[in-house]
Parts: sequence; C-alpha cells; structure tokens
Amino acid sequence: MNDRLTAQLRFVVEIDKLKRITRQTYLMDRSRKENSAEHSWHIALMAVLLSEYAVPPGLDLFKVVRMALVHDLVEIDAGDALVYDQEARAAKVQAEARAAERIFALLPADQGGELRALWEEFEARRTTEARFAAALDRLQPILHNYHTDGAAWREHGVTADQVLQRNRHMAEGAPALWQVVLDLVRDAVDRGILAEARK
Repeated sequence: MNDRLTAQLRFVVEIDKLKRITRQTYLMDRSRKENSAEHSWHIALMAVLLSEYAVPPGLDLFKVVRMALVHDLVEIDAGDALVYDQEARAAKVQAEARAAERIFALLPADQGGELRALWEEFEARRTTEARFAAALDRLQPILHNYHTDGAAWREHGVTADQVLQRNRHMAEGAPALWQVVLDLVRDAVDRGILAEARK
C-alpha cells in the first residue's frame, strides 16, 4: 500500500469510533439512545430529501451531505453534550477544536484540509449550505423527541422556551422547517409531553 492509501484507511478505521458515541436522543422506537454515526447518516439523508426547503434555493447539496457526515466526527474525542446544557456546550468548544486537529490530520493533507474546512464552515453557519445543514441537525432530535412523547426532553427537564430559543437559527436556513418545529412544539405542549417553561 502507498502512504496515501494507508492514511485514508487509518482514518476510515478511526471514524468507526463515532458509532460508540451515545447521544441523548432516543430512537423513535424508544429501544435505546442513538449514536452519533446514526445521527450523521440520518441528517445526510434528510438533506437529500428536504433540500427544496433550503433558503435561498440552489445550494450545493453535495456539500451539505458532506457537512452532515463530518460535522460530529470531533465527538470521537470530545464526546456528546446535551444541546440545552450551556455550561457543557461551552466547555466542549475547545475539546472539539483539539479533536478536529487530531482527527482530520490522520488523512492526507488535501483531504484532511477539505474535511476540516467543511467542519469549520458548519460550525460558523455563515454559508447557505452550513445554515441548512445546521437546521437539519436541530430538526432531527426534535422529531425524535416528538415521536417518543418527549422522552429525552422529560429526562432532562427541557422546556418549550428552551427548545425554541436554542433552535431559532433554523429559520435562517430553512424557514419552512422552522415552522414545522413551531407546530410540533405547540402540539407537544398541548399534549403535555413538553413543559412550556421552567417554574
């Protein structure tokens, strides 16, 4: 094997570790919590299916799919943090930067640089593609919570005001999908599976 292929295969072996990172989101059948690799696959396929709702239209769908597939690779080192836990999220920023440095450096420089740039673009949410990918990243766990009668929301004491506050950026990349979230949150509150606000 040549050096390039050796490095690529080393990366392929390393990213298998994403399958062992457990997220806070339950599978829709409630049998267990999903892992980060499953989450990444799910939003990549959502990008293919829902790209017509991106704003403005005409985005680079292949770039969105690649962002979806690489955006959580840093969790191999940094782990997952509950999106509503501000303290844990703040502490995770530096850990993710260190993880990106190590993980993407496993690849040949051209590929490692490309994937690192996609990860940074996703995190910054400055492009159409990044805003749409970020909207999908937030929609997916909301759908899971809604279809599990708020299992993770209730487990962590999450309220409707927190869901709306944390996810409002969805309106930038996919206003139609944000409207879906508003409707789901309203219905979840009405059904008693999501508390309206902390008491």
